[in-house]
Amino acid sequence: MKISRITHREQQRIKIDFPFNHHISGLIRQIADAQWSKSHRAWHIPDTAEALLKLKTLFPEITFAELETTEAAPQPSAEASTPKTQQPQQTQQPQPITPTTSQGNEGKRTSIHVEVIGRKIILRMPKNEADVKFIITLRFSKWDKQNYCWIIPHYPGNLEMIQNYFGKRLTQVTVHELLEVKNKEHNYTIQKNEVLVFQTKAKRLKLIFGYIPELSKAIKKIPFHTWDSKNKWWSVPYSEQFLQEIKRKIEELKLTLRYEIEPDPDNRVMRVTPYDIPNYRNCPDEYRMKLIELRYSKNTIKLYTGLFEEFINYYPTFDIHTIDETQIIQFLRFLVTERKISTTYQNQSINAIKFYYERVLGGQRKFYFIDRPKKEKTLPSVLSTEEVLATLKVTTNVKHRAILMTIYSAGLRISEAVNLKIKDIDSHRMQIRVQQSKGKKDRYTLLSHKTLTILRTYFQEYKPKEWLFEGQQAGEPYTARSIQAIFGAAVQKAGITKKVSVHTLRHSFATHLLENGTDLRYIQSLLGHENSKTTEIYTHITTKGFDQIKSPLDTLDI
Repeated sequence: MKISRITHREQQRIKIDFPFNHHISGLIRQIADAQWSKSHRAWHIPDTAEALLKLKTLFPEITFAELETTEAAPQPSAEASTPKTQQPQQTQQPQPITPTTSQGNEGKRTSIHVEVIGRKIILRMPKNEADVKFIITLRFSKWDKQNYCWIIPHYPGNLEMIQNYFGKRLTQVTVHELLEVKNKEHNYTIQKNEVLVFQTKAKRLKLIFGYIPELSKAIKKIPFHTWDSKNKWWSVPYSEQFLQEIKRKIEELKLTLRYEIEPDPDNRVMRVTPYDIPNYRNCPDEYRMKLIELRYSKNTIKLYTGLFEEFINYYPTFDIHTIDETQIIQFLRFLVTERKISTTYQNQSINAIKFYYERVLGGQRKFYFIDRPKKEKTLPSVLSTEEVLATLKVTTNVKHRAILMTIYSAGLRISEAVNLKIKDIDSHRMQIRVQQSKGKKDRYTLLSHKTLTILRTYFQEYKPKEWLFEGQQAGEPYTARSIQAIFGAAVQKAGITKKVSVHTLRHSFATHLLENGTDLRYIQSLLGHENSKTTEIYTHITTKGFDQIKSPLDTLDI
């Protein structure tokens, strides 16, 4: 830190130069009339005794010799002409900051405890305005209302700053050597210098470790890396190349590797990725352009290109045009016997292959003879009206509640909800227009009176421009992933243990309409089903009339 006197806007000021630091900037703000100068690119404070004393108090380890040598010598007064006995000059020592507790804090916590657990620092202390201002200067620090403590990221230097600031006031500092990571499925406990690498069935590597910046920096260089902020772990695609790179970095940092593989009861072969074979072939451009030309949706284009890439990389040495019908059937059998895919995935793979040879190359339509398993007949999960009510009640955010209420009250798919525009809401006819949904079809569905009320409240507060539900960036629609996170958090708060998703609200909408006596034909129209058999599945879910049916056992005299 460098301190010097300057003249700023015809005023004498003290300029403070130092590298960018949130903590130091926060301390300087405590000095009265402290300002940031864009021209000097530095902080400056008044050139007064009070400001200089406050600066010395905040930074006692810094010498102020440069300022003292430049101070003008005091002019002797008339009274000073009489010689006096010279008294030794006493230097005023900077006083430490002492916390002042408010009257309402008597009997509350007086000690200061610091606990370091993995990537976070837990700070418990009595309420004090000066201390709170200091903590706020630490990036991403937040107050935990439930546990009455401060949560501070364990970034480099944060613990040292806290220890230097509180000094002897610190009662206890506890650093845990074990790091515990919890989620719904597993609880992981690892040592401080240990790295857990977990290979999942989805062919990903989960990396769980404490705060090790060098390792995190190396992971960020791997393509398609993701950070799970909820579960606090890194995830990268699995390949031998990436695994060896991670092992080398762990060995270089002198850490301990713990490698585990998620058991796969089916023992199925995983899909080939660009990192598994050296000459991975991408989907031909003419295939993709044909899909775009025929106005296929983005999701269908992504699905078909991925499935076709899996097919052509099953025969990496064969020219695509030379692959015959026998090889196609052999690949489809591989999907069923080795990959153990679902019936839906199998049918989609057949359609993706047929699209290339029939639509792109203009060949004749063919039928591939292969024994298909019976399609799995599963019933969708449905929430009761009480569970829907509980889910909506725990959602206190106006925007989040408006989204969930709109989806449930209109029976929307999640893709339809994010693509809704303001002009699609017809409050006069109490209808919602759904444009170009699944199958490139338009339809009208219900607009509930309660949904309209909360939409108006949401509109007044958030003022969207084009999309009904806009994301963080103005002019962009809300993401489906964000809606899934909202619903997941609401279900957890409501204490619902069923395996449900946002699409469950659509199933619940249809089931509740059927239980209220709505005709299946109207439900089919509201949902946008092309085939009535698709809508008839809800007749197997409804509990209407079940209370009137008695089991034969109840008629026996036992």
